[in-house]
Amino acid sequence: MTAIRQRIASRSLAAGDKLPSIRAFAGVMAMSTSTIVEAYERLAAEGVIKSRPGAGFFVASQTAPLSLAGMGPRLDRLIDPLWVSRQSLEAGTAHLKPGCGWLPPEWMPQTAMRRALRKLAHADPVSLSEYGEPLGLPPLRRLIASRLADADIETSPDQIILTGSGTQAIDLLCRFLLEPGDTVLVDDPCYFNFQALLRAHRARIVSVPYTPSGPDAAAFEKVLIAEKPRLYITNSGIHNPTGATLSPARAHRVLKLADQHGLTIIEDDIFADFEQVPSPRLAAFDGLERVIHIGSFSKTLSAAARCGYIAVRRDWVDPLVDLKIATSFGGAPLNAELVLNMLRDPSYRKHMAALKLRLSQAMSEVSARLRNIGIEPWLEPQAGLFLWAQLPGNIDAADIARDALARNIVLAPGNAFSHAQSATRFLRFNVSQCGDARLFDVLKHAIQQHSTPET
Repeated sequence: MTAIRQRIASRSLAAGDKLPSIRAFAGVMAMSTSTIVEAYERLAAEGVIKSRPGAGFFVASQTAPLSLAGMGPRLDRLIDPLWVSRQSLEAGTAHLKPGCGWLPPEWMPQTAMRRALRKLAHADPVSLSEYGEPLGLPPLRRLIASRLADADIETSPDQIILTGSGTQAIDLLCRFLLEPGDTVLVDDPCYFNFQALLRAHRARIVSVPYTPSGPDAAAFEKVLIAEKPRLYITNSGIHNPTGATLSPARAHRVLKLADQHGLTIIEDDIFADFEQVPSPRLAAFDGLERVIHIGSFSKTLSAAARCGYIAVRRDWVDPLVDLKIATSFGGAPLNAELVLNMLRDPSYRKHMAALKLRLSQAMSEVSARLRNIGIEPWLEPQAGLFLWAQLPGNIDAADIARDALARNIVLAPGNAFSHAQSATRFLRFNVSQCGDARLFDVLKHAIQQHSTPET
């Protein structure tokens, strides 16, 4: 019953489609025909499918609305990517949120934000009332092009499209590049919302293990040969959730394989400003031929003023702009103006310098405190927010997350990030959200509760 519901939820079975025969589905599921008969009869009783005597079973004409949670493998709700996001977003001030993906409010440049808002209040009537240009605010696009040049990504303002966020940038690109059923490659582990978004586009997801220097090159090549993915979505700079950085040799290997196999790459670079020393960018080596470079400002400026961008090859700009108009029409010029004012504020560089130092100190402190209770970091990240860490023995991170949630602490279990469900013993920690000693007390108690004598 679950398998049929998932096929309907993912639209691989549409209204009116015939279900597999009882004998055929029994073979697929490795179950008896009587079990399949009972499952079909129950689904028919619920109105999910209908029986036509002599013809078989068919999906009911009223197909249920798309359910992202119902697509893909059936997961413990605590490790479902959508549920982890909702826990973090809905948690009140009484909750600790070491599993979330953003900085605490007091770490953000609030003074610069207030100055930018006051300046915006005196903007001209066009900026305050109209939709804005389809490509987005020209001065901000020029500034982004200049910032990309600093990362050796050669582009021009007319190759940059502003979006409502980094997530909207990926959504727009998936609409542009994918058809339902296309195969998309992701890292394992990867940012969990990549998986949720790809489900919404009814893509088939495959994954490749991620190492401290980038995707496993041998596994990457095997997946390209066997699965022929249309697209690869990854983080550049600081990888989410591992905190790893791509090596130049691995970047060249990935691009060579992408060229051989006709693979397009979306490079998500939202953590660029957190780096102490810039790491390689696929778009810099590739020149925006096979690589599409995206970014946003919610991690460093404000998650409340959403603004992202796409840097893309010239011949893809017009069709992407058409798609942007069709799906969102406006360009959120107020947010773009706000972001521009904050990036131009003289205090921004000073804010980022202080923030990187603060994060580096937090990274060292959190790493040490986790080790003291038996949780081992996978690596020591060069920069960024995240620490990918392994629990001792065979403890399941979902069990630890469940105990922590009962004590108003939101954690991010490893399998929320793993398509292959191979990160059972891992947790992702946001070091900026780990300053409260209660977190480590709860973790220590939970580990003791779930440890076996062998652990």
